[in-house]
Amino acid sequence: MTVSGLAAIQLVAIDLDGTLLDSHKTISPRCVQAIAVAQTTGMHIVIASARPPRSVRKFYRQLQLTTPQINYNGALIWHEPTQQHLLHAPLAATIALDMIQQARQRFPELLVSVETLDRWYTDHLGPLADFELETAKEFTPDYIGPLDPVITEPITKLMLMGDDTWIDTLEIAFRDYTQVALARSDGHMLQLMAPQVSKGSGLAWVADNLGVPADACAAIGDAANDLPMLQWAGHTFAVANAWPQVRDYVQHILPSNDDDGVAQGLEMMLAARENA
Repeated sequence: MTVSGLAAIQLVAIDLDGTLLDSHKTISPRCVQAIAVAQTTGMHIVIASARPPRSVRKFYRQLQLTTPQINYNGALIWHEPTQQHLLHAPLAATIALDMIQQARQRFPELLVSVETLDRWYTDHLGPLADFELETAKEFTPDYIGPLDPVITEPITKLMLMGDDTWIDTLEIAFRDYTQVALARSDGHMLQLMAPQVSKGSGLAWVADNLGVPADACAAIGDAANDLPMLQWAGHTFAVANAWPQVRDYVQHILPSNDDDGVAQGLEMMLAARENA
């Protein structure tokens, strides 16, 4: 794809961790400015994250966005200005309980967390700091106790956390289960959602809601859970620190998340518009 083709972009979906956020989990001034300029041209900027709404909120407000956001890898489309969900694709409670039972049979010390809309449930916290769970650094669970009594209705996302080798084993074991969709953005965590849920399905819904075709959408990411939205969007970018399979897939490689990669991607798109 030629750089001139970037002039057609009307919507940009951007992953947070490892992409827009730098190693200090902040958004650089250059990225903030590039997003502000992009919005003045009418370009839609959409955050697409595995995080829950509460953990995206400060970044959404910092960027002064108004667009729907993609949370939980596409299981939830959230409208932050009204604090309401626009789309919820939950995982059946019976499936979630079965996955937990199977996982704990293999690895009894596995940490299990459940998210339902914007609420967090777990049966024990364990050494979460060892696993760099960003949401846990800022927020505490809404419930700590046995999970069976609270998983009586469909849930938004199930997270299994532990040693990387445990998660490798579980990913292989559950890969062919048609009852769940798997996503992985960190070696220590496997995320399970309802079938067909992905950042790609979330981006397709948001783009349709905003009236933007796929060939006018761009996606920027770094990890395996970003691949579905990169596969759906017409224009694809990865930061230099992205996983190898992501870098191999995309059309454009940007500088790393610590080198204003997202800003440089947006600047490229805006320059293409000016020169069109």
